[in-house]
Amino acid sequence: MASFHVADASEYLAITGWGIDDVKLAKKAWVFVGQQCKKFSISPENYEFEVHAMSAEKLPFILPAVFTIGPKITAASGEEEDMKELEAQLLLYAKLIAPLHSSTSHVHELVKGIIEGETRVLAAELTMEEIFKGTKSFKQKVFTQVQLELKQFGLVIYNANVKQLVDVPGHEYFSYLGQKTQQDAANQARVDVAEARMKGEVGAKERDGLTRQNAAKVDAETKVMSVRQQGQGLKEELAMKKAGWDKQAKVAEVEAAKAVAIREAELQMEVERKNAMRQTEKLKAEQLSKATVQYDTQVQESNALLYSRQKAAEAALFEQTKVAEARKAQADAKFFEEKMAEDAKLYAKQQEAEALALVGKAKTEYVASMLQALGGNYHALRDYLMIDGGMYADMARINAGAVSGMQPKISIWSNGDGGAGAGGEAAAGGGLQQMAGLYKMLPPLLTTVHEQTGMLPPGWMGTLPVEDGDAS
Repeated sequence: MASFHVADASEYLAITGWGIDDVKLAKKAWVFVGQQCKKFSISPENYEFEVHAMSAEKLPFILPAVFTIGPKITAASGEEEDMKELEAQLLLYAKLIAPLHSSTSHVHELVKGIIEGETRVLAAELTMEEIFKGTKSFKQKVFTQVQLELKQFGLVIYNANVKQLVDVPGHEYFSYLGQKTQQDAANQARVDVAEARMKGEVGAKERDGLTRQNAAKVDAETKVMSVRQQGQGLKEELAMKKAGWDKQAKVAEVEAAKAVAIREAELQMEVERKNAMRQTEKLKAEQLSKATVQYDTQVQESNALLYSRQKAAEAALFEQTKVAEARKAQADAKFFEEKMAEDAKLYAKQQEAEALALVGKAKTEYVASMLQALGGNYHALRDYLMIDGGMYADMARINAGAVSGMQPKISIWSNGDGGAGAGGEAAAGGGLQQMAGLYKMLPPLLTTVHEQTGMLPPGWMGTLPVEDGDAS
């Protein structure tokens, strides 16, 4: 008798035995008598270990690494040569590695031995300084050499994560190097602190306020980025769950289709058996035999149709339920992201307000200390602040600019001494002399008004003498 075997999406069937020269790989196949069928998984696995190596200076170190390794299941292109190479690689994996999956430690030791050997060979050619500074190129060389060795087993590296180098107990090279860097940074910090103190307490307070503001901005940006990453993680998790649900639904459909096909084959065998019985027993009534066969066939077909419809309904209900759960989780993630963003903005505003308050407090303390140093003399403090702020220099510059370009013109008029010997007449005509003095004052007054404003006196009052430069 034959049996029909179907592999999962992440599995393959390896068939050997009668009619097969070597090993036959398939996703689904009939397995006949004299043949053997084994399922093996093609899912990649993680191998985590610590590689002990030594540099060219005989300095030991530890290289922690995590490799994701599995069989090669995709071709570089759709050409015939690439497809043949892919088939050969998968066949190597089925022969050499798949039978060992029951003993995980054996596969782990095999992979670890390959990686340790290649890492030690590369490390022996480089100094510790070259390994430390060229960590990226060193990791790439390890990845390339290990991939070449794994190819002969039909394996490929999907991902390689080589962590930072670690000291071997008793050889603290990286620890001493870190201590040296920390000590240099501490010494430089002391020098910077001493210079900052020389610039005054006000400068230190302002710098501290700026530092708090920058720290608040960085903290807020970090929180926003963390919220975004969490939201992205939830989206990826939902996508993975949806892929799993789709996979389960498709598997259920395949199983239902295969169950219908198997049932149809069984019904066909039953029909053939009935036909044989009808031929051997011709004496029985042909009409009764036909009715019996037809009835049995219809019953079996009805049962198969009912079963397929039930499975389809269950799959649709399961998919709708999972889609609703995914939408709810996505809404919760969006709400959480918005809430964290608002919290980050509020925190940044609070930090900025605290920084401004510190700057104001520092200026207040500075003014109070200066007032105390001047013995409480407010006027002296005001003069000092005006001088220190350059206010007197600004006032002098503004006044100079105000009078710059002015060209004052001075006119001198002489009315004469009026006869010093005529004292008696002046006494007699005192009122007339006052009127004469008033009229004598009008010409210089009108001349000055004309020169400053350009206005002339009315005709009934008199006219001014015309100069050579006037056009009138």
